[in-house]
Amino acid sequence: MRPPIFLLALLAAGGCRPTPPPVAAPRSVKVVTASDAGIIDKDFAGMATADRAVTLAFKVEGQLLDIPVTEGRRVVRGELLAELDPRDVRLKVDADRSAYDEARSQLQRMKRLVEHEAVSRQDYEAAQTRFSQAHSTYENSLGLLRETKLRAPFDGVVERTYADNFERVQAGQSIVRVVDPVTSTVKFTIPESGLDMLKSPTTRFRVEFDNYRGVRFPARLKEYVRTSSDASGFPVSLQLTDVDTARYHLAPGMSCVVTAESEDPVRGAVSLPLSAIYAPTEGGTYVWVVVAGDSVALRRVTPGELYGRDRVVIDSGVVAGERIVTAGVYRLREGERVRILND
Repeated sequence: MRPPIFLLALLAAGGCRPTPPPVAAPRSVKVVTASDAGIIDKDFAGMATADRAVTLAFKVEGQLLDIPVTEGRRVVRGELLAELDPRDVRLKVDADRSAYDEARSQLQRMKRLVEHEAVSRQDYEAAQTRFSQAHSTYENSLGLLRETKLRAPFDGVVERTYADNFERVQAGQSIVRVVDPVTSTVKFTIPESGLDMLKSPTTRFRVEFDNYRGVRFPARLKEYVRTSSDASGFPVSLQLTDVDTARYHLAPGMSCVVTAESEDPVRGAVSLPLSAIYAPTEGGTYVWVVVAGDSVALRRVTPGELYGRDRVVIDSGVVAGERIVTAGVYRLREGERVRILND
């Protein structure tokens, strides 16, 4: 028996019904909860510099007789570092001493004569003037004779010598540099945007040396230069505090990382990872906010300054406590449902 025609028509119509499209699976993302910026930190490359360092030079010209020290040698205060041939200066000392002795004898003779009114008071005063001038010249020559020897002004290390034995050197020419091998000074360069941080009373500094990883030495602001002639930044000097010198040997030239911590000046600012920022080619700065139903909404934000290694301050657009997408920000669409991997 054949099936009814209308039953065949129903079966045919059922077989042609369209299949509904599959529901897209939520996209997997990672999120972070926005928190108050509070204390922000910035890292700068720094280097330990000498607390005491001096480049010595002679005040007179002459032939370099001897440099009895070598680079890297430890010296004590008062130790001989370099010496000029003193013969030329001694000749001048002898001549000035003779002039001084003659002026002294004339003054003594004038004094006896003026007491007996054999010479005028004016002649006596002229003899006094000549004596004073001769005495001053002689004392200056003796000083120059002492200047033919350079001595260490403090205990330190000879960092460099600039001349060789028997070389003819000029007055003021660099001869030897002495450096204190133990230091508590660190220098680094800060950009213009960091000047306000230096002025803030809340700013604190910590220093970590490459030789002592994991040890952070507290430091205080020593001084900084308020000008930058070459636009490379503003030089800043720090003074390390509470350093155990018996355990940690900090020498000039050691590299380090300076961390500056300060309160964020913008009230209500929050902190986010840099990976949360969505900056499309058409312009603007945004973040994806996870809203009710685990869907995402695009939010325009006002970014502040970068700090730490991968953090950014958001001055406006996000409030503390909101969940912000930190991975996959360039694959999302407005209103798209997401599956949070690190919830």
